[in-house]
Amino acid sequence: MGKKAKKEPETPTKDEFDPLSIESKKPDTVVLMLHSSEEVVLAKACEGIRKFAEKGDENRVTLMGLGAVEPLSHLISHEDKSVRKNAFMALGIMAHNGDVKKLLKKLDVIPSIISKLSPDEDVVIHEFATQCLASLALNFACKVQIFDSEALKPLIQLLSSTDPDVVKNSVECICNLVQQDQPSRVAVHELNGIPPLLGQLRAEFPIIQQLVLRTLQSITIDKETRVAFREEQGLEKILEFLTTKEYTDLHVEALQLLCNCLEDVEAMQYIQESGGLQTLMTFVTTPTLPEVQSSAVKAISKLAQIYENRKILHEQDVEKSLITLLTMDNNRVRSETCQAVAVLSKNSASKDTFRHMDGISPIVQLLRSESAEVRESAAQALSGLTSGNQLNAYAVFEAEGDEALVQQVQDGSPKEVAYAASVLTNMAAQEALRRSILSQGAMQALVRPLQSKDTHLLVSVVQAVAELACDADGRTEFRNAGGLPHLVKVLHSYNTEVRRNACWAVSVCANDEPTASELCKWGALEVLQDINSSTNRRNRFSEIALQKLLDNNLSAKYSLTGHLSATDIITDGFYDPGQKQAGQRVPDFKDLSKQAINQRRPVIAVNGKPQDVFGHDLAGDKQLDNPSESRPTSGQSNRSGSRAQSKEKAKDADDNKHQEHIVAEKQGSLPWDCALCSLITEATQSILPLLEEREQCRALALLVSSAMGGPVSAEQLHEFPWELHLSELKHEEQSNIIPVGKIKKGTYCHRALLFKALADRIGLGCSLVRGDYNRAWNEVLITDSTAKPPGCYSQPCKYVVDLMHNPGELIKGNSPAAIKYQCI
Repeated sequence: MGKKAKKEPETPTKDEFDPLSIESKKPDTVVLMLHSSEEVVLAKACEGIRKFAEKGDENRVTLMGLGAVEPLSHLISHEDKSVRKNAFMALGIMAHNGDVKKLLKKLDVIPSIISKLSPDEDVVIHEFATQCLASLALNFACKVQIFDSEALKPLIQLLSSTDPDVVKNSVECICNLVQQDQPSRVAVHELNGIPPLLGQLRAEFPIIQQLVLRTLQSITIDKETRVAFREEQGLEKILEFLTTKEYTDLHVEALQLLCNCLEDVEAMQYIQESGGLQTLMTFVTTPTLPEVQSSAVKAISKLAQIYENRKILHEQDVEKSLITLLTMDNNRVRSETCQAVAVLSKNSASKDTFRHMDGISPIVQLLRSESAEVRESAAQALSGLTSGNQLNAYAVFEAEGDEALVQQVQDGSPKEVAYAASVLTNMAAQEALRRSILSQGAMQALVRPLQSKDTHLLVSVVQAVAELACDADGRTEFRNAGGLPHLVKVLHSYNTEVRRNACWAVSVCANDEPTASELCKWGALEVLQDINSSTNRRNRFSEIALQKLLDNNLSAKYSLTGHLSATDIITDGFYDPGQKQAGQRVPDFKDLSKQAINQRRPVIAVNGKPQDVFGHDLAGDKQLDNPSESRPTSGQSNRSGSRAQSKEKAKDADDNKHQEHIVAEKQGSLPWDCALCSLITEATQSILPLLEEREQCRALALLVSSAMGGPVSAEQLHEFPWELHLSELKHEEQSNIIPVGKIKKGTYCHRALLFKALADRIGLGCSLVRGDYNRAWNEVLITDSTAKPPGCYSQPCKYVVDLMHNPGELIKGNSPAAIKYQCI
């Protein structure tokens, strides 16, 4: 046999290029390779881009700038499996960049990616297609497009894949889609996605279990989905999951899912019947991870939302467990525990239990925590514990909680302030506690939050003001703190609850004359009149507030309503600025006193209290302002002579300053009316001793008529020079304000006012009514003194007192003669 000849290599044809191995370190070169027609080149270029993109976001931006995104978006649909796989991997890494996501949406690549989720596609393609979608689903605009392209159905089908990477990416994508997106949450339920998700709770890989729990937690926000979750035995599986020790690191997510389910009464009933409550209590009482305990306590809070559940939890001694958690060195646990206490406090028995077990003091201590979340939750807990429970309110006081609460009102966040103010409101129902709260500067602290726009905060703060202002000291502190103008502004609120509570606070503050006058100064009367004229905004508190303001500011009441009843007692300080229409502002006396003399009707003032130039009450030898500390008498011991002398010198200096202040402010004070003082003395001495009320009325009418020019017949009324007389008095006084006692020629309105002022001094009941054209009259109720048979009583009759034409005559009310007296 001849020797075998050696085979010669084939000579390449002319149209073929010899194989060429390319290595490149330049990304722009590799990007150019993406446009190659050779599968091997394309696959290697995609792989190189993936590796480069994995090194950081800066590289992804570089690749996008070189134009790599668009060819990659086309290559995911390439015929070659290796090219498609590598293109998906590169695109998935690139999609971590926000700008790349926007570009992919603009290139409309998402439908093409979703099409690769079909069952016919290779598992490797499924893996990287779902990975790419999971990354894109973090962008809201892409999320919407993914949902609109109906990606959820194939993604749910892929939950049954045998490849754990496909399952993990699919769950992650679904999880990202349902975050804060109600349509996606509903679609998962409608596409029957709950069973396959529950099936993955026992997955081999914890990351899949965690993503499943987070997905279920998101979709069970919706009530219908929770119903479907229960129907698929979701509660049973979650409780079983919680009792499995090997899943301890995932118990936080499982408890958070359970919290959502406990929104429904049916779920709560199942928890009770299945022993799930004991499971929850185990997490609360057994030392474990703080995150697990806080989630368990949150679930307890959800359970306690139902009345029956609170009773059951109380029977399980839940209060004891919660008190133990209050001392844990973890802010999240303490915060959740305080919130649970707040919910459980809706049960009166639990309120008492927390007090009996000394649970209130540690909550008070948490008011001083460095964590704002803990402080807020502590105040919330105390608000619940003290609501309707005065023993708990006193326990807060004993733990020195009032000081911390006032500090919280002053410096806290809106929610802290709201809860702290609520606790102070509950405590202030007790006088001793109220005084202590006021001594901590509560009224000053409430002024700042009173200017907030937060409606919940405003309701709580205004309620606190109302409760603390129920006595003179509280009102004075609030007035001095400058809170009244801000309270009046709150009356303008469009929120019904805020406005109603503000009206209530105004009605409380208006219980004394100084505060009522100050409120009127800031426009409270006008606002309340406007509110009460509206059928939508009017409420019983606004009506009470308006009446209280008028009752304690008779000058404004007479000006606006033209009527003072027998119970409206005119005292020194009253002035009549004339009739004002509803909604008009009644001028403040100080403003009136500063006006130059004008042609308008004079302001008639009542002040029978003699004062010297320094503001001292000569009749009672008392100073009008708050007196300084009294000097020790000869019988009192003085432990430090030099210290006492220093006080004396300081007091003398204060007195001098006070006198200078009084002189400076003399213009704004009511002028003393010595003539009125004399009339009061005469009425007291000569009229008060009269036994018959009818005789007192007649005698007083004669006194008033005599003081103001005597009888004037109706025919001569036009000749009575009262207007000229008042004009002369204005120039004599150099003021538009005229003391009523100085009027010697007075007409109906002046005589009626003087009669009312004197009648009130001697205890003779009468009203003051303003008519038109300077008419005014007094009405009295007098019982007929004629003897009646036993058991029969006369009804008092209303009479109009004649002070002008036939002084002393009592005209039967509503008679023609009375009407003639009242009208021109």
